[in-house]
Amino acid sequence: MTSVRKLYATLKGAVQQPTMAGQLRRQVLFFVPVPIPVFLLVALIVGGDWSAKGWTILLAVSVGVASLLLAFVVQPTPLPEGLSAEASVRRSLYRFQQVTWLRIGLALTPIMVGAGAALAGGGLFPLAVAAALAWPQLLLALPGFFVISRARRSMEAWGTKAYLWAGLAQPARVEWPVITPILKAYRTRRRRLAAERQEAQAGGDDGADRLDGGESDRAEAADPRPETEIAAPKRAEGLIPFSTVVQRSARPVLRPRGGSRPKPTRSTRPAQRSKAKS
Repeated sequence: MTSVRKLYATLKGAVQQPTMAGQLRRQVLFFVPVPIPVFLLVALIVGGDWSAKGWTILLAVSVGVASLLLAFVVQPTPLPEGLSAEASVRRSLYRFQQVTWLRIGLALTPIMVGAGAALAGGGLFPLAVAAALAWPQLLLALPGFFVISRARRSMEAWGTKAYLWAGLAQPARVEWPVITPILKAYRTRRRRLAAERQEAQAGGDDGADRLDGGESDRAEAADPRPETEIAAPKRAEGLIPFSTVVQRSARPVLRPRGGSRPKPTRSTRPAQRSKAKS
């Protein structure tokens, strides 16, 4: 059980590795389950029968064997002489990607041919044979140690050093074919709809404010009275009117006549100190 977990963790790390090698592995593994839905669809069409005509079986087998041999033999072309290290990294990585996609196409070719032969022959046997010969080709397309080593030796046939390992170690995003673009488009659509909804809510609030302002303007235009009469509160009955309120005048200040200073009173005179007896 522990060995199975270690193997699963190793495979998971290799698939989710954020490098160009991990990206190529994800591209290859995406096409591994492709024969299964094709097989189910053809089985529904032909009714689940296995027996088919002989020439259809021979066609599927011949195409599968030919594609398997081509996938095993095909290798990248040698690099030209006089390349710098950076140019060698770019070209070796580009040629290895081309070979990988070529092997994926060679693996899918017998699947399509086997499906057509199964429909023409009325049985599932041609498609089953084609699928059995196609899956090993996908394994050959995986960028493993032996596959990368063979491709590097093939590109170094003319003496130019191929920095293929350095190219495959370059960082890359963790993306899956077809699935990642669909998810990205779905998230973009959700963000756009959310932004449009927020704009619509903001526009509704502005419209409500403008509507309230228009109603107040119409109410003011309908009332011909001046603003002072509108703003002045009505006088309630039972209250004392403003005219009957008696206001007390301030007490007048008495000023001395002739401009002379008032004589200091007894309380204001300074107390005379008694002389001390000698």
